[in-house]
Amino acid sequence: MQEKTLEAIHRAIVLVTDEIGKVIIGKDDVIKKVMMAVIANGHVLLDDVPGVGKTTLAVALGRALGLDYNRIQFTPDVLPSDIVGFSVFNKETNKFVYMPGTVNNTNLLLADEINRTSSRTQAALLEAMEEKQVTVDGATYKLKDPFIVIATQNQVGTAGAQMLPHAQLDRFLVKLSIGYPDREAQMKIIEERQKTDPFEDLRKVMSPELVISMQQSALSVTLKESLVEYITDLVEASRSSENISLGISPRGAIAISHMAKASAIMNKRDYVTADDIRDVFCDVCTHRILLSQKARAEHMTARSALEGILADTKLPFSI
Repeated sequence: MQEKTLEAIHRAIVLVTDEIGKVIIGKDDVIKKVMMAVIANGHVLLDDVPGVGKTTLAVALGRALGLDYNRIQFTPDVLPSDIVGFSVFNKETNKFVYMPGTVNNTNLLLADEINRTSSRTQAALLEAMEEKQVTVDGATYKLKDPFIVIATQNQVGTAGAQMLPHAQLDRFLVKLSIGYPDREAQMKIIEERQKTDPFEDLRKVMSPELVISMQQSALSVTLKESLVEYITDLVEASRSSENISLGISPRGAIAISHMAKASAIMNKRDYVTADDIRDVFCDVCTHRILLSQKARAEHMTARSALEGILADTKLPFSI
């Protein structure tokens, strides 16, 4: 990758993260991880308590990137056809006409409180997320490029909620938590919300075409064979760990590599280092594994199990 191209991409990324930082205060690391997921052309699951800015982050991202975005509030009465569309019989033409759903004609889909709807409705997103298309009544309809899903779910108030199936969780590139702001950031949030709405100052600083170009550039980032072996060692360690009953899938291994390349781009490099892999490993994999009964009995978390694998896996000689 040419140095000028890398520099231009990095300047664009800084502009986007600065814009989002106007409405999400004190969470630069989360903003960067979401931006990395966009660069890697992946989907994001925001899992956290209510009121910390999950929806705000998704809306701000869409505006700053200049993407067409749709939002669907998942409730128990939302149907699969609301997402992928449906066919209606036209008496005049004597033919069925396709009526687009929420995923059509959008670059960024905000799936708000995705765990509030039925499993059948959740599954309607699978084809869209994996293949960037939907199939209705035997006809296939391509989605806009880029197409990114940012889904939110709350950790509390789960009465009536439907947990996402593991197959769908595996479609999300990363699972992130925003968390509460620190004291200084909390005071700044309160003060800024007294007079103005920060969304009024949010600017569009990119376009869908630039996002696609950035995603294509990320694919050309160099990943040495020694680092491919390192990713493989981490993945295999998850499959043999006594703390994990279901290890990282091949899709998860690919996701680590793509996210690591995005991390390299964020750090103005056209090559991946072991630090890139270590930095993204837990965010990419916490939702892809299942803890063993022993680990659950010891109150271990998925992140702590993966951090243990990072600590125990030997670093490659060439990093």
